[in-house]
Amino acid sequence: MMTQKATYEQLEQQVEDLTRQVAALEQNEVSLKESAKRYRTLLDFAPYPVATFTLKGGISYLNPSFTKVFGWTLEDIKEGRARFVPPELGPETSEKLKELFEQRTLTRYVTRRMTKDGRLLDVIARGAVFSESEMGVPGELVIFRDITREKRIARNNEALLRISTALPEYPDLEELLDYITSEIKRLLSTQGALVILLDEERKEFFFPGVADDDKATKKRVKEIRLPVDSLASAEVVKTGKPLIVNDAYKDSARYVERDHEFGYSFDNYVLVPIQSHDRIIGVLAAFNKSQGLFEDSDMELLGMIAGTVGLSIENARFSDELKQSHKELQSLDRAKTKAINHLSHELRTPVSVFSGTLQILEKKLQTLPDDSWKRSMDRAQRNVERIKDLQEKVRDIILGEESETRQRLSFLVDECADLLEDIIETQTGRTELLDKVRTRIRDMFETKNAEPREIFLDEFIRHGLEKMGPEFAHRNLQIEQFLETPPPVMIPAEPLEKVFSGLIKNAVENTPDQGKIQVTVFNREPGPGFSVRDYGVGILGDDQARIFKGFFTTQGTAAYSSKKPFDFNAGGRGADLLRMKIFSEKYHFSIHASSKRCGFIPGRDDICPGNIDDCSFCREKSDCYQSGGSVFTVEFQLKR
Repeated sequence: MMTQKATYEQLEQQVEDLTRQVAALEQNEVSLKESAKRYRTLLDFAPYPVATFTLKGGISYLNPSFTKVFGWTLEDIKEGRARFVPPELGPETSEKLKELFEQRTLTRYVTRRMTKDGRLLDVIARGAVFSESEMGVPGELVIFRDITREKRIARNNEALLRISTALPEYPDLEELLDYITSEIKRLLSTQGALVILLDEERKEFFFPGVADDDKATKKRVKEIRLPVDSLASAEVVKTGKPLIVNDAYKDSARYVERDHEFGYSFDNYVLVPIQSHDRIIGVLAAFNKSQGLFEDSDMELLGMIAGTVGLSIENARFSDELKQSHKELQSLDRAKTKAINHLSHELRTPVSVFSGTLQILEKKLQTLPDDSWKRSMDRAQRNVERIKDLQEKVRDIILGEESETRQRLSFLVDECADLLEDIIETQTGRTELLDKVRTRIRDMFETKNAEPREIFLDEFIRHGLEKMGPEFAHRNLQIEQFLETPPPVMIPAEPLEKVFSGLIKNAVENTPDQGKIQVTVFNREPGPGFSVRDYGVGILGDDQARIFKGFFTTQGTAAYSSKKPFDFNAGGRGADLLRMKIFSEKYHFSIHASSKRCGFIPGRDDICPGNIDDCSFCREKSDCYQSGGSVFTVEFQLKR
């Protein structure tokens, strides 16, 4: 009986021990899961690509940064679609994984990996073996860092330095160009490279610089001369813009003579212009890349080399002062021509529109009901408003300009007013309408006395934005306000209102929909002020020096005359900023501007689509915000 009892107690103890062991194992499993979850969360937020491998070499995890850099997802790996490791690096990679498993760590491994879209990236890999207690299952963790850009920049800098240093060693132009094309061929890993120069008199291209492994081909190519239209280089010379063609199959029908003369086909190529001073003298070309396709980085390197080539080809050199003076003279001449054209257009076009509208009105009033001619009357009124707006700006400018300019502008406005009166009287015979027009014009010319008063900028600008808001309510823009409360300034309200409203209008018309504008009131030495910043298209560098000069616009007349105020790219007549500058001198405040042209539309003929969602370069709004914009700042100096 005692023996049975002892046996029963032993069994009971064993069951209790097993229960505790099971509980401990369950607790350990929970701890492992929690630990693995913490590590997984950490890896998910890591800024560098991270991959984990099983002890058998399979990939078990890819973090979001890995997918962002390389494009591959874990699903791609599982379905066997991934080609992350280039085939030629397969054996080497296997050895490195084996080394990692044996030594537990891999400190620095410089290699290359392939993206989902077929690009090869230079990377640095670091790895470590982790235990089951850390990640739930044992395995290997590898962190990658993309150094493609770093290596490209270093390689480009090295190449440019080497080419620049070698220039004095090649006094003969042909030898120099052969050296440069051989460097391009080596740097871009291509079948060949060319320097294509333009014979402007004969309208032909010739090839004094050739890189090709076959010497006979080099000699033959140097003897080729082809009509300009027989090469894609003609487009580069004409536009001044580089060109990448990665599928040249379509060219075979267009450029038959080219392929016949060269003796081989061009599967892909990159072309950049060679510029000397203010003209393009040729093209630098690389063709048939050994691996992959041509990218923007290839075009960038070729463009930098082309600048060096252009300097070497040009025989005549001008001093920096002479070149700058010549450029300024051309700019001033363009500004003068545009000023005359714009002023002439703005004082003539509204009169013509008004005349045509009155003729329609005269015919329709006799037979048609009001709703049939009301639209015509509205159109006439709208154009009268344009005349009024221009006259107001001209009046303000005249008050601050020298007498000769005043007389010219006043004469033009007087002529415009007389013409209006004559048209109304002779074509309509309506004296009451004539009296209204005379009163309107008299109001335009009336000079108001502007008495300075105490103005708090934050309240003034807050009220101004509320007042102007409905005028651009049709635009999808974000207006951010950062309004401090500085000491008041003494200035007449009317000119300050014109300055602020003009800057807001300028910002709205230069900012695409979905964009934003920031209005700031600040208080700093030597006094308070405000700024209007737009994240829009920006102003070209050449134009920035002339924006306060008067009647200088960055767009053609048709661009703004066909649009309504506050529309994107509606533009202006160039009078607003001149008037602001005159106000600043008269009322003793400063106004200045800084601007950065949008990098996606760097040229004068490049056009912004007017909505961030429609821009092919911007994936999100921040891309547009960072690409360009302008800041106009008004500062007052308080009297001590």
